Amino acid sequence: MKISEPSVPGPAGNGAAGADGSWPPLLGALHVFTSPGRLQGDWLAAAAAELSAAERSRTPVTHLTRRHPGLTLAQAYRIQWTNVYQRVVDGARIAGHKVGLTSLAMQQQIGVDQPDSGVLLDDMILATGSTLSLDGLLMPRIEAEIAFRLGRDLRGPDIEASEVHAAVDQVLLALEVIDTRYGDWRMTLEDSVADNAAAARAVLGTSVALSPGLALASEQVSLRVDGDTVATAPGGAVLGNPLNAVAWLVRQLSNYGGGLRTGDLVLAGAVHASLPIRAGSEIEASSPHLPPVRVGAV
Repeated sequence: MKISEPSVPGPAGNGAAGADGSWPPLLGALHVFTSPGRLQGDWLAAAAAELSAAERSRTPVTHLTRRHPGLTLAQAYRIQWTNVYQRVVDGARIAGHKVGLTSLAMQQQIGVDQPDSGVLLDDMILATGSTLSLDGLLMPRIEAEIAFRLGRDLRGPDIEASEVHAAVDQVLLALEVIDTRYGDWRMTLEDSVADNAAAARAVLGTSVALSPGLALASEQVSLRVDGDTVATAPGGAVLGNPLNAVAWLVRQLSNYGGGLRTGDLVLAGAVHASLPIRAGSEIEASSPHLPPVRVGAV
């Protein structure tokens, strides 16, 4: 049975089918075409359902590319957006996006050589000072990141960092909790994309205006666990400047007819290799010019 379209407010609405009928409605605020109904009965639909079930049951599945070596990046994003679509149908709202694998440290840790992106939903978002429950996660790890809130729409295949800077309204520190629905953290880019770029939770610090004089590339971000500093790296570890990660995301979404909207949250990616989370830990990220962000894991 074909899933009916969610009613999601916003300028995109629930747009009409594409010219060839292959990517019918817009996925609400995501501005990306998807067609879960069309996937029914093929292996992409089965893969999406399998990853969704693994997340709910906390039972890892085998990497998709080990069973389907021909999985393409476009197919992987179709799998990702199919599960996001279903979450929206079930009542979740899109909060923004995460850019993953933007630092050399993270690329080497996972085993890929380029970034990817995932979608953030409202039920993934926590405020600084919150308690993070690990019960619903499989193999959680933590990352310190610089994040942004958009002040206007951004679209197009040629967006550069200067245009992103002009469009950003606020900047903040974030702690991203990543999780894998596979059995380990070594995977291909396509595996990561299909798994929503390992998005699990995002703990947000206090936002401040992005001033013209804030040098994000040299902003030193430190991660502390139980009072001990475990990682420190500059914002420039993320593609030379975290604004470059947002520009990359806009260009990536443009490949599928998408873009960013006013109010979207964007996590620019970890400045360091991710670290495992243990119950009972108190975790904090800080930097010289941005308010700190904290979370306690239970």
